[in-house]
Amino acid sequence: MSESHATEISDAAPPRAHPYRAFVLRAGLGIVVVGFLLWHYDARPVFRILARERGGFFVAAVALYVASQVMSAWRWQLLAAVVGVRARFSEFLAFYFVGMFTNLFVPGLVGGDAARAVYLGRKQHRLGEAIASVIADRGLGLIALFWFAAAMAFAMPSALASTVIRPTIVAGVLALAGFLSAPIIGRLLPYLPRPLHRAAGIVAPYLHHPVAMIPAIVLSIILQVSLAVGQWLLGKGLGLSTPLALFLLCVPIANVFASLPLTLNGLGVRETAYLVLFGMVGMGRDDAIALGLLWFAATMLGGLTGVVAFIRTPLAAQPTT
Repeated sequence: MSESHATEISDAAPPRAHPYRAFVLRAGLGIVVVGFLLWHYDARPVFRILARERGGFFVAAVALYVASQVMSAWRWQLLAAVVGVRARFSEFLAFYFVGMFTNLFVPGLVGGDAARAVYLGRKQHRLGEAIASVIADRGLGLIALFWFAAAMAFAMPSALASTVIRPTIVAGVLALAGFLSAPIIGRLLPYLPRPLHRAAGIVAPYLHHPVAMIPAIVLSIILQVSLAVGQWLLGKGLGLSTPLALFLLCVPIANVFASLPLTLNGLGVRETAYLVLFGMVGMGRDDAIALGLLWFAATMLGGLTGVVAFIRTPLAAQPTT
């Protein structure tokens, strides 16, 4: 990692109290959860299953994950245009991969998002709009995740227990209601207390123009499909016979839980969710744990590809006032 890059990002971001403590806690919690699962269910079968993974399928899963991040950069470009921030796709791609790589090492909950906002904002001299585009990108991705998970739960209501299906559908309906009510929420912003109005005003253009976000939503749904397919490929590499349809159902629901900022990259949370969800559709518990660990490894390797962009992409100088 370039020392000058790290220094510039640190200088550009607001100071935070004890950031490494949060990083260690998240990483440690993930390791503890995985360690407990391996201890409780016996680690030896899991390791034997991991050794069974065929390299070609693992490489294909990593490649698909990296391709999904390229698509995510395109989504970010579309959302940035809503607030008038326009740049070449190559720049958005480089900044997105810088953020992806930074997120592996910078402690805190939003290290990668903060990095790409700073890179884009300094490049375009529009830091506020760049921050808004990153917030919209993250928020819209979560909304699409809820929608896709709810749609798959509605399509296959008998595949999982009703205690999983019903909350998933309700969460999707609530996310849809929030999206449809965005213009109303936007009109209510001026009536909020001044601090809240100023804070929420940064994303006001997205609230006033939800239709402009439809192309980004389509990309987000395609992204969710690609993530499920990537994990299905890992399952094929392990010799699992679980059909793709069940991956399309279980993976988005698991990703809802893994997206919570509790552990590093969802480590432990995802494996636990897989243990429960895939267990309901007949997958062995050792297979489920191994699948989660393989996907964690695939995403980590995919994130490391951002080192090229991190090294080759300079951070623009901060504009003087």
